[in-house]
Amino acid sequence: MQNLRVYRYIDKIARTGSIRQAAEQLAITPSALNRRVIALEQELGVEIFERLGRGVRLSTAGELLVAAMRKHLADTEALKSRIADLSGLRRGHVSIACSQAVLPHFLPDQIEQYQAKYPKVTFNVQNKDGEDAAEALLSYGTDLAIVFAPLRQTEFQAAFALPQKIHAIMSAHHPLAKKDTVALGDCIVYPLALPSMNYGVRRTIEDLYGTLSSRITPAVEADSYVLLQHYVARSQAVGFELQIGIPLIETFGLTSRPLKYPKTALGSLYIYHLKGRALPVAAARFVQQVVEALLKV
Repeated sequence: MQNLRVYRYIDKIARTGSIRQAAEQLAITPSALNRRVIALEQELGVEIFERLGRGVRLSTAGELLVAAMRKHLADTEALKSRIADLSGLRRGHVSIACSQAVLPHFLPDQIEQYQAKYPKVTFNVQNKDGEDAAEALLSYGTDLAIVFAPLRQTEFQAAFALPQKIHAIMSAHHPLAKKDTVALGDCIVYPLALPSMNYGVRRTIEDLYGTLSSRITPAVEADSYVLLQHYVARSQAVGFELQIGIPLIETFGLTSRPLKYPKTALGSLYIYHLKGRALPVAAARFVQQVVEALLKV
């Protein structure tokens, strides 16, 4: 347990890039934390961190060490989860990186259902997509990623994939709301409200518009889907959302219409975990529940 504590200390410093910030989050003094680091460096005979003017960063040896520590910590949590499950405690923690499309409606509903059965299981949800989600999995920052973009198959295992249609969203009084479906060309004559290139939906829209030889210049670009949806509701702008995120948009005074585009361009919503990693019992059970729910969508 003493080693695990040191592992967590080193991991926290690596994530924050600061001994002082890490000490605040760990509720110990910076000097005590620094002594732990120095003692470990002396034991290993190498520097784990490079000391910078306003913080620290991992050395090459430190990167190797932290990768091994994070794997050990994750394996330990998985073991603790299995032991708790055997004892009937049903405890655990599930950490998820996910696309914004599943944040407002789908994921809260799934967490509520899960905790109704296992109330002692806690959750941490991070809004990440694409490479950010991949990095969270690689660094053991999350157990799962639910994203609208394929990740590298060499490092990640897809537990499930569900095709997802993209919908155009607009105010209920928008001219496009009179149509049953809308084409790409219909949308570009109006201001566009788009997420940043960090998100799979934006990259898919860029690719689709590329086939029309049109350049996208959004009227508003943001990382917040809430901001984009409020803007669309108050203007003549058009936004885009995955099928799974549609049920909640009416609360913003919005409506949606399926976007017409080739089936070959249809993307999927993926559930990923790190390849070769044994998931904690709570996370593995949650995956099963989410897969069952997605199959009903």
